[in-house]
Amino acid sequence: MKKILIIEDDPSIGELQRDYLVINGFNVELVASGKEGLNKALSIDYDLIILDLMLPHVDGFEICRQVRAVKEIPILIVSAKKEDIDKIRGLGLGADDYIIKPFSPSELVARAKAHLARYERLSGNKPVEKKEIRIRGLIIEEASRRVYVNNKEVNLTAKEFELLTFLAKHPNRVFSKEELFELIWGFDLAGDISTVTVHIRKIRGKIEITPANPQYIETVWGAGYRFTI
Repeated sequence: MKKILIIEDDPSIGELQRDYLVINGFNVELVASGKEGLNKALSIDYDLIILDLMLPHVDGFEICRQVRAVKEIPILIVSAKKEDIDKIRGLGLGADDYIIKPFSPSELVARAKAHLARYERLSGNKPVEKKEIRIRGLIIEEASRRVYVNNKEVNLTAKEFELLTFLAKHPNRVFSKEELFELIWGFDLAGDISTVTVHIRKIRGKIEITPANPQYIETVWGAGYRFTI
């Protein structure tokens, strides 16, 4: 049974999330304090974290930052903060999704299931054929999920690796933000496509010599992104 941690200081919202997830077969732990939530997230092996941003003692941004530094499990932010800057900051710290309150409990369950399934596929222990993508100084090792630039390893989050690998496998083709969001995150929700921009920027910062003048992931203005070879 998959184990989920909910960090939410509003009892009515937290209990609603917990009840719907439990009904759908998940083992759920609910905590209301940011400090307690951070301690549990770092010390206990959960399969997914659902995180509010406005929390007592330690806010959701700091929790996301610290958890992502040591764990690759999916993190779903659920917040009443609607401003794009908050979405961009949360996603930039490594969150996999951003859901705005009020939300549909069934949508939350669907997103949780989708992220868990995708993470399981990416981190599964099934034997896989060793594959490498080599483009100029960039090497992507699919089996070990490692990326090297000019023989130096760079660390990517799970979503960054998936997005980079997808683009590298489809060179010279332009993908819109909407297409990339649906293909990588699995949701056709145009209002959340800012996550694509954030992840592209983070990837460029890690693999490009000059991120402002990228040699790998090119912006096609008004259309989307293209991986150039």
